[in-house]
Amino acid sequence: MQGYTISKNNNGTIKAEDAHGNIFDNIRITRAFPISDPENGFSIVDSDGHELVWFESISELTPYEQSLVRDTLSQIEFIPVIQQITGINTFSLPSLWDIQTDRGPTRLKLKSEQDIRRISDVALLITDADGIQYLMKNRKTIDKQSKKILDRFL
Repeated sequence: MQGYTISKNNNGTIKAEDAHGNIFDNIRITRAFPISDPENGFSIVDSDGHELVWFESISELTPYEQSLVRDTLSQIEFIPVIQQITGINTFSLPSLWDIQTDRGPTRLKLKSEQDIRRISDVALLITDADGIQYLMKNRKTIDKQSKKILDRFL
């Protein structure tokens, strides 16, 4: 990764060290495209927000560094993935949707059709009334009931 290594420091936060031995504590790791291309395009910035290094792919890192990056990002990124729409109170808006996500069952309130954004041919990003975003990775492969509900809003 272009002369840098990352590891945990004594207090458990992530640090970077350059080839000259300079240590940068409290770094932040961000994805360029967390939804459309989560395995590619990463930036490491210092505590002042200055970019230290950019790396194209997580595969450029050692297995240990990959684990650190994934663990760190999982703590700061919160985009539940919708697996199924299990119920809906009405087809008019606003409506309450009971959904099953990769993080468990929940309910979202959809205010308008504009809160459902297409981010690719098959993926959708749904924002509820509280501003929480939910990802539907592939609207074409969901179950029949979920597809029927979703089609009424697209």
